[in-house]
Amino acid sequence: MSRKHSFILTLSNNVTEKEGVNYLIENYTGFFKIDLATKKELLDLLKIDHRFLQAFDLIYVPDMVGKEVTSNFLQTYLEDIILVELKTTKKYLPENPKGFFFGATENEFNFGKILGDRFRFCFVSINEKGSSYSLKTIEELEALIKNKRIQYQINL
Repeated sequence: MSRKHSFILTLSNNVTEKEGVNYLIENYTGFFKIDLATKKELLDLLKIDHRFLQAFDLIYVPDMVGKEVTSNFLQTYLEDIILVELKTTKKYLPENPKGFFFGATENEFNFGKILGDRFRFCFVSINEKGSSYSLKTIEELEALIKNKRIQYQINL
């Protein structure tokens, strides 16, 4: 029973994350979804291990409007690119990210510490009462965290 519930919850979370990606790309300039090959190329350019491939979902280039992300784009704007890990909720959060509840991996936090200001958690709230997003560095996020606990994910 719990396997079916977990599967349904994962599917729901994947749909919510896609909505978050679409919300950002459709409403704000500078956000870009990139495929796996482009993620690998970006990490290679930054000289960062591929074990961090799952530690970010998007890239953000402030004020960049509607360009296709190509190898040339990555090389040209490498110094401006911010790697973004998306956290999305359907909860109404008028003071986003205040009230956000989310899971994050140690890998995401380690990646953020390696990249410093070139990494952000992006908290997206999609709700009929109002949608919003908030970008936070690891340092900014650490200052906001009320409670943090370790949860083990175990496969047998």
